[in-house]
Amino acid sequence: MKAPILIFGWGNPSRGDDALGPLFIERMEALDLPGVECLTDFQLAVEHALDLQGRHRILFVDASVDAAAPFTAGRIAASRDESFTTHAITPQSVLQVYTDLEDAEPPPCWLLAIRAEQ
Repeated sequence: MKAPILIFGWGNPSRGDDALGPLFIERMEALDLPGVECLTDFQLAVEHALDLQGRHRILFVDASVDAAAPFTAGRIAASRDESFTTHAITPQSVLQVYTDLEDAEPPPCWLLAIRAEQ
């Protein structure tokens, strides 16, 4: 059985600030919160839509050079954007893939964008 809450951070630890998502996940895993599953990867892909199945809430976490310091956070919705057919896609596109596969709205999702400098 899947945990009701998924926290998904992505980024490449060998690329400086791009590691902020995976580092956030490491900190969350150390808290050992009940009902929370943490997941990390180098980038988002359409297959990650399957990780949303059976969840009640999802928090995506990534580094961003566009975010206001120290971070921005907000609710996100499914959207078929330009990344939909690329190798790395946006969280909104992952939600759209979920919607297409399940013929249902995805669970409530938020994006935490942590300010990156490099």
